[in-house]
Amino acid sequence: MTLDLKLDLPENVFKEAKEAGLLQPAEIERLLREELRRRRVDELFATADKLAALESPPLTEEELEAEIAAAREARAR
Repeated sequence: MTLDLKLDLPENVFKEAKEAGLLQPAEIERLLREELRRRRVDELFATADKLAALESPPLTEEELEAEIAAAREARAR
């Protein structure tokens, strides 16, 4: 898929990013993938914190397996 981006950057940021090779398509893709991964990890830890704060009994192994299977099924869709 192709997407044309127009960025409005301060000149010094543009020059430094260009010299570092950060404005190349492969590098922009790498940066985006890195950020997406970071956000998924942040979301995972935020969810874990919410679960830890709940005052309910821990899930049984069977309940945990069912939750994992449901999450995988939802993710596959």
